[in-house]
Amino acid sequence: MTITSLPRKPGELWWGGVINEGHAMPFGNRPHSRDLRVTDDNQASPLLLSNLGRYVWCEEPFAFSVNEGTLTIDHGGELVIEEGHGTLQGAYRHACQAQFPPSGVTPDKLAFMAPQYCTWVEMFYEPTQEKLLHYARSIIENGFPPGVLIIDDNWMQDYGTWDFEKHRFPDPAGMIASLHELGFKIMLWVCPYVSPDSIKFRQLRDLGVLMKHADGTPVLRRWWNGYSAVVDYTSEAGAAWFKQQLDRLAADYGVDGFKLDAGEPILPDLLHDVTQPVAWSLPVRPMEDCEAYARLGIGYPLSELRMCWKLGGQALIQRQRDKTHSWDAATGLSGLIPNAIAQGLMGYAYNCPDMVGGGMDGDINSPHFRFDAELFVRFVQCSALFPAMQFSMAPWRVLNGEELSWCMDAVRIRSELGPALAELADQAAEEGLPILRSLEFVYPQQGFHAVTDQFMVGDSILVAPVVQKGQTSRRIQFPEGRWQGDDGSVVEGPLQVEVSAPLSRLPWYRKI
Repeated sequence: MTITSLPRKPGELWWGGVINEGHAMPFGNRPHSRDLRVTDDNQASPLLLSNLGRYVWCEEPFAFSVNEGTLTIDHGGELVIEEGHGTLQGAYRHACQAQFPPSGVTPDKLAFMAPQYCTWVEMFYEPTQEKLLHYARSIIENGFPPGVLIIDDNWMQDYGTWDFEKHRFPDPAGMIASLHELGFKIMLWVCPYVSPDSIKFRQLRDLGVLMKHADGTPVLRRWWNGYSAVVDYTSEAGAAWFKQQLDRLAADYGVDGFKLDAGEPILPDLLHDVTQPVAWSLPVRPMEDCEAYARLGIGYPLSELRMCWKLGGQALIQRQRDKTHSWDAATGLSGLIPNAIAQGLMGYAYNCPDMVGGGMDGDINSPHFRFDAELFVRFVQCSALFPAMQFSMAPWRVLNGEELSWCMDAVRIRSELGPALAELADQAAEEGLPILRSLEFVYPQQGFHAVTDQFMVGDSILVAPVVQKGQTSRRIQFPEGRWQGDDGSVVEGPLQVEVSAPLSRLPWYRKI
């Protein structure tokens, strides 16, 4: 390994690494360190960007630390260090074109025009054809627009046996055709795991497409549903077999895309037998297996990932890791905006917060679950103008009266601005620019680097959600120009203004 130290310039701050650390960015105001070689919790990239126009890139993961005067990088591969690009946006544009050029492909526009609806919280491990059709009709009957419908875990016969379970889904092709007629696009949840006591496991073992230890025994990986064998998606044969399953589901049933869950790098502590590492079929650098899994989503109109390594610029929807039902900056609502800013700066333009209200750290149907209606409404408002947004808990089931109407108001704002989001998605595909941008990105070196509770949609829409419990007003920092608010007010920037933000309001402004 090689240690490279870069003296920090006066006022220089850094972004990059792991998007789940967005709440700690920019780095430089306090000591911070991270080892990207052992990242297993969300999207990441071997990229660091400076507000003074410098960037650092390496094809291999590295460890880095930032202190008062120095950025120190511990790396194995060749380190690319560029400077002279002026601003955060200048550094990003050059890094993007050089290291992860945009693909020119945009995901299905419905992802930007309407919300996603995931079955997870409503059905957990018990989705059925009847429940899905009822859920879809309920969405429309309750005044919400049809969008992308994600059929989550346990629709299939078994892990690795990727076909609909016939008793719970007697006519999947007919069901999906009906959902299409209602205006929905369909994504299926998939993962790389194979139940080790199944017929499919024995077939794939004999085909040689499962990950193995050096002694030839299949790897058993610990994950949230137990212990499973793993398709070796780093091998040509393993990746081809997995893609064949996805292609067949699209062809046979009309599925529009896939939610590729899991995909964390294979680290020793996630293996059943930590004394035996994986014997890869070809040399694999740290994190390269995570990249190989994410590549399986390329080529479908809709692909959503929770884990990714590199692959900025690709037409992949990147969902933030599961959030708690809380206001917390590290794990809850307050972390959505800074993490989304970090996603965009690493080339993941089509970013999505976790499902509204969080992934439900607990069973909402339990009498012990403490549901916070104010949090849910603010979560909807914060998510509404992200590139993608996702419901799972049905709003009409947990809210009523004004609270439900305020959620619907936020969704109507999304519908109104959907064409603008879709246009920015096309721009991301061609130029690689983020859709959701920090104020520092759009208005550099004007003191906006620390603003992490507001964001820009493109260059002309300013969004300032409330992300703190109990707040009914908030201070908004307006850049230069004239800004017309959703309430009809006009503000001349640059200016800081305290604005009214009752629970009924998502404050947003358009530059005029």
